[in-house]
Amino acid sequence: MTDKDAAPTENPAATTGRQTKSSIWGGRFSSGPSELMQEINASIDYDKRLYRQDIAGSKAHATMLASCGIISDDDRAAIHRGLDAIMDEIATGNFTFSAALEDIHMNIESRLAELIGEPARRLHTARSRNDQVATDFRLWVRDMMDSVDAALAELQTVLLQRAEEHADTLMPGFTHLQTAQPVTFGFHLMAYVEMFGRDRGRFADARKRLNESPLGAAALAGTSFPIDRHMTAELLGFDRPTANAMDAVSDRDFAVEFLAAAALCAVHMSRLAEEIVIWCSDRFGFITLSDAFTTGSSIMPQKRNPDAAELVRAKPGRIIGSLNGLLIVLKGLPLAYGKDMQEDKEGVFDAADALTIAIAATAGMTADMQAVPSNMRAALTKGFPTATDLADYLVRDLGMPFREAHHVSGSIVAIAAERGCDLDALSLEDMKAVEPEITADVLAVLSCEAAASMRLSHGGTAPDEVRARITEARQRYALDT
Repeated sequence: MTDKDAAPTENPAATTGRQTKSSIWGGRFSSGPSELMQEINASIDYDKRLYRQDIAGSKAHATMLASCGIISDDDRAAIHRGLDAIMDEIATGNFTFSAALEDIHMNIESRLAELIGEPARRLHTARSRNDQVATDFRLWVRDMMDSVDAALAELQTVLLQRAEEHADTLMPGFTHLQTAQPVTFGFHLMAYVEMFGRDRGRFADARKRLNESPLGAAALAGTSFPIDRHMTAELLGFDRPTANAMDAVSDRDFAVEFLAAAALCAVHMSRLAEEIVIWCSDRFGFITLSDAFTTGSSIMPQKRNPDAAELVRAKPGRIIGSLNGLLIVLKGLPLAYGKDMQEDKEGVFDAADALTIAIAATAGMTADMQAVPSNMRAALTKGFPTATDLADYLVRDLGMPFREAHHVSGSIVAIAAERGCDLDALSLEDMKAVEPEITADVLAVLSCEAAASMRLSHGGTAPDEVRARITEARQRYALDT
């Protein structure tokens, strides 16, 4: 019989000296909840992650209460001293978390009472667990947004370094995974710099809306105590207090926005991860990954599998699932707070973990991968990647309407396909047989090197333009060189 199956012989809170559930809830309740109710109600197994934010919020609240004359300076000093001790206990693994106390807030408050006595019982004046958890959760998500931004900036930095190394390395650009036009590997990697830049912008934008303090909203209607919500907002680094107490305790938009930004960011990483899988494959061989980011097979000794990329490719599944889960939890909830909202955190925590490791793995793989330029260049001998350049020549040099040029170019491609050669292997006479006005000048535009170097339009693949965009991106995204 497991511990959960065993019949309880004593009050689980009594063994630690902590408050019982009935004492937490007050005189309205004469006995504690059933074992099943306690199990479904407790959130301490996961919301203990909020301990730093909970302690910071409580210290700010105590400071404000003392400043407003609601508690004494001695009480404030005792509360701060006790909270500092609890912070040390938790950080060093010497704190005992109790499911009987339900959540991180009551675990800390109960331990505070053990450490400092009566002053601890004054800390909850003019606040509720409703505004307390809303504040803690906002602080946690804000910290995570800052952490994600720093990680994405590092990922961009690595991409820029690799792009600079390969600003001249030719490879096929694809549409529909079919050879389209010659590009450079550096140009290709720069596309992801822009994607992750937009991700950083989304997190930053969401952070601005998040950065209002719910503390002091109390249960849902504010408080009759003469508190200073602007003071606690400032102490906790918020821009301002929330404008409506009911909205303050019921709002989880900030968590939804974090998950939405995380989901799209994960999708971007998944796209890069899929390309890494493709590039590593025997059929492409565009890059190699070292042992650090690959695994072997239990039966096939020759295998080197890009498992890190495949795992990153899978992460959007759980992150998008967390986003959908929270939206469904919030759908149709009446104002203000319902216990349903306790289900807001696990998905966010899980998504944050998945996103964090995915960004780290993506940066690691990007730094680790070694390009194989010879294979990239060889791939350009298939698929007629300079056909568009031939059409552009007909328009630019012969004044031909583009649609007509498209048709002529396609006819010349058909000849090359029939002979099994690339366009630059055809003779001038072969091309003049299709369009007599073609001159020897056409031969200068049919090589892949020429095709790439001519695309000097802003954001194009010409090596000099790629290098210019690398320099500009470092400035625009405030990245270290």
